[in-house]
Amino acid sequence: MFDVVIAGCGPTGAMLAAELRLHDVRVLVLEKEPEPASSFVRIVSLHIRSLEVLAMRGLLDRFLERGRQRPVGGSFAGIPKPTPEGLDSDCTSLLGIPQPVVEGLLRDHAIALGAQVRPGRAVTGIEQDDEGVTVEVAGGETLRTRYLVGCDGARSTVRKLLGVGFPGEPSRNDTLMGEMAADAPQEEIAAKVAEIREKDKAFSFSPFGEGIYRVVISAERAGENRAEPPTIDDFAHRLRTIAGTDFGVHSPRWLSRFGDATRLAERYRTGRVLLAGDAAHIHPPAGGQGLNLGIQDAVNLGWKLAAQVRGWAPGMLLDTYHAERHPVAADVLDNTRAQVALASDEPGARAVRRLLTELMDINEVNRRLIEKITAIGVRYDFGPGPDLLGRRLRDTTLAEGHLYDHLRGGRGLVLDRTGSLTADGWPDRVTLVADATAALDVPALLLRPDGHVAWVGEHQQDLDHHLTRWFGEPVAGV
Repeated sequence: MFDVVIAGCGPTGAMLAAELRLHDVRVLVLEKEPEPASSFVRIVSLHIRSLEVLAMRGLLDRFLERGRQRPVGGSFAGIPKPTPEGLDSDCTSLLGIPQPVVEGLLRDHAIALGAQVRPGRAVTGIEQDDEGVTVEVAGGETLRTRYLVGCDGARSTVRKLLGVGFPGEPSRNDTLMGEMAADAPQEEIAAKVAEIREKDKAFSFSPFGEGIYRVVISAERAGENRAEPPTIDDFAHRLRTIAGTDFGVHSPRWLSRFGDATRLAERYRTGRVLLAGDAAHIHPPAGGQGLNLGIQDAVNLGWKLAAQVRGWAPGMLLDTYHAERHPVAADVLDNTRAQVALASDEPGARAVRRLLTELMDINEVNRRLIEKITAIGVRYDFGPGPDLLGRRLRDTTLAEGHLYDHLRGGRGLVLDRTGSLTADGWPDRVTLVADATAALDVPALLLRPDGHVAWVGEHQQDLDHHLTRWFGEPVAGV
């Protein structure tokens, strides 16, 4: 019997598996695809918060080696603005990186920590009781697990089997996206693209090195089966219609079609079955937030589910996963709706875009929107307290190393500048770092394993209360 079975080994599923293995949870990941995706698949953007999460787990360098950093400015609705001043992070760039590389690095990380991954295994049925979940797998296999997490994408089988509602707006328009070669001179392409984008902000034909271009263009009509990719002829036809030329496109690296459906699962947990990533929320790719949202779901859920499995979770800890992440996803859905509306060619939308473009010259406005896109503005509701409470904490230099170095094991952290506090009752769950030199404006704080501030103060009794709230009862006799 496994502790946790995860359906889906995309970025969300792989990250969740790794987070669980940090706490010695027995994890099995079922991936319906028999083989990993081709290396020539679309480039995604890892945002500031995701890069911070990778740094907290000691993974950042291996991602930086495989990607290309680019400015975070201009991420909101493609409005060309510089990176705002005053972003509260050491990571102030996006990282463009092929999605299969992200999936491969996270999958390798999970396997290195001891997770089992079985490709070519699709979940076909689930039945849960008070003790666990029975999972039926294609081919007649039956598995038993204490918990099941559906990380199996927008068409999630787990979500459908649970009967969880997925309200929102259906897809009305399709967009074609791909990478391909083009024979037309780059100057000719650039001039034509600039002309088109005066009215069509969603259109893109951008150079990607060595004669390759990434193309984003509206489809002629909504497709009945988006799982079936478009052809190079589909792109050429749409280019001739919109640009008057197909630029001599040929030799595609990859081609895809996506819709603009926007949906959010009614609940992220039903008993012993949970949802994360695209299984819980879908939206247009405006701002490139989807993959990041899923990775951050996994980091929020992992330590809580591990605490439940290991037996020390406070009563309502696992329920905070829905309480915290559902509103975050709702906010992402709203900002993508806004970005899609701003890309419209309708006169009203164009007027609003001109107005917002002007307002974003105010640094505070620009920064606020970038904080939304990059998720560093997220603040969980932990009750009344200082502004820092509920927010993630940026990395900082300590007397020995960096703050994020102490979060690699997925444990909580007390950072004490007073030298008078202890966390002795939670030796297997919380690390205490006493450092009077830490660049903080508070005496001490408690960080959860996901890097969010759970307490700010200086008194031991108050700290013990919050340690118990998040990390369970102290170990007897310690």
